[in-house]
Amino acid sequence: MITERLRPPPTADERTTLTAWLDFYRATIALKCDGLTEEQARTASAAPSPLTLLGLVQHLAEVERNWLRRVLAGEDAPPIFDPEADPDGPDGGFDLSPETTLADALAIWRGEVEHGDRNAAALALDHTSPFLGGEVSLRWIYTHLIAEYARHCGHADLIRERIDGRAGV
Repeated sequence: MITERLRPPPTADERTTLTAWLDFYRATIALKCDGLTEEQARTASAAPSPLTLLGLVQHLAEVERNWLRRVLAGEDAPPIFDPEADPDGPDGGFDLSPETTLADALAIWRGEVEHGDRNAAALALDHTSPFLGGEVSLRWIYTHLIAEYARHCGHADLIRERIDGRAGV
C-alpha cells in the first residue's frame, strides 16, 4: 500500500533501486490527489487538453493492470474503466464517467498496484514474458513503468498547480 513517499536509496542493489523509484512515483501521484474535491479531481489541465488528475489515476490503474498482470503474469484482466476497449490496445482510462469518484479510482489503482507487486515479487529481473511476438523482461517492465509514472507525475504537478497553486510535492 502506498502510504508515504520515501526517497529511493542512493546506493542499493538493482531491484531495490527499481522498485524504490517506482514506489516513489506512485506515492507522488497519490500525494498530488490528496485533499482534492471531486470537482477539482475532474478539472482539466488547460484547453484544449481534457487531462485530469482523476483521468491520470484511472490511466495508471490500467497501466499497472496491463504490464504487471496481462503482460508479466499472463492474466486475463479486462480493461477497468472502459470495458469495451481492446485489452491488447493502448492503456486507456483517461475518459471520465459520472459514476467514478476519485476515492473509487484511487482504491482501484491501489488494488492494481498491490496485485502487480505480488505478481512481480517472486520473479527475477531477468524473467521474461511474451510480448508483441517476442519477449520482455521484468527489468524492462519496471523501467517502462518508472518512465510512465515520471511523465505523468509531471502532468499531475501542472494540473495540481492549476487547481490550487500547490506544486512541488
